[in-house]
Amino acid sequence: MSTPMNIEQARFNMIEQQIRPWEVLDAGVLQLLAVVKREDFCPAAMRALAFVDMEIPLQADTEAAVRLGQVMLAPKVEARILQALAVQKTDRVLEIGTGSGYMAALLAHRGQHVTTVEIDAGLATQARHNLQRAGVHNVEVLQADGAKPLAANALFDVIVLSGAVAEVPAALLAHLQPGGRLAAIVGQEPVMRATFVTRSSDAGFHTEQPWDTVAPKLLGFAEPSRFSF
Repeated sequence: MSTPMNIEQARFNMIEQQIRPWEVLDAGVLQLLAVVKREDFCPAAMRALAFVDMEIPLQADTEAAVRLGQVMLAPKVEARILQALAVQKTDRVLEIGTGSGYMAALLAHRGQHVTTVEIDAGLATQARHNLQRAGVHNVEVLQADGAKPLAANALFDVIVLSGAVAEVPAALLAHLQPGGRLAAIVGQEPVMRATFVTRSSDAGFHTEQPWDTVAPKLLGFAEPSRFSF
C-alpha cells in the first residue's frame, strides 16, 4: 500500500471481494465507501490493514483496545449497517462509540447532522482531527459516556451503536423520532445479531435481526442478569 495506485486497488478489492458478497448492493453506499478514505481514519501503525476484513484496534495495546471496544468495525459490517439504515439527507443521527470517526464520516455524508459520543478522551480528540482533515463538518464529537442519559428533548431519526451491547438500551429508544431507526449488535459471544429497531408509532417498535456478526462490547452498558427466578 505504498503508492496511491496500490491503495485504490486495495479499496476496490475491499468493496468487490468483501462488501458486495455480503449483500451490500446499494449503489450510493458502495460509492461512498470508494470516496471516504478509510485509511485516513486508521492509526498510522495500522494503515496497511485498512482494507482487510477485520476489526482494527485503535490503541497501541491491541488486546486492551479490543477488550475496551476501541476498534474500527470490519468494513463489511459498517457497510451493511449503513445500507440497512437508509439514512436520508434530512436525518439527524446519533452515534454511540465514535472510535476513529470513520462511521461518523459515512453517516455524515448521508445525513444532515451527526452527533457522535466517545467515552475515551484521546479517541474523541483523534476523531475530531480525522473528521476535520477529511473535510467533514456536519459532525459534533462529544466526549461523554454514551450509556448515560441524554438530554430529555434530544430526538434523532437514526441511532447507531458502533459496538455490541447485551440488549437494546430501552433509554435510547425513547430518543427515536417516529419512523426513526436504531442499529445495534446485540448478544453475547459467540452469538450476536445485527438488530434494527424502527419506531413505528409513539409507543410501537418493530425489531428485525437479519444477520449474525460479532463485535467488541461498548463500555458502560449493562450486562443482563445471569440468574432467573
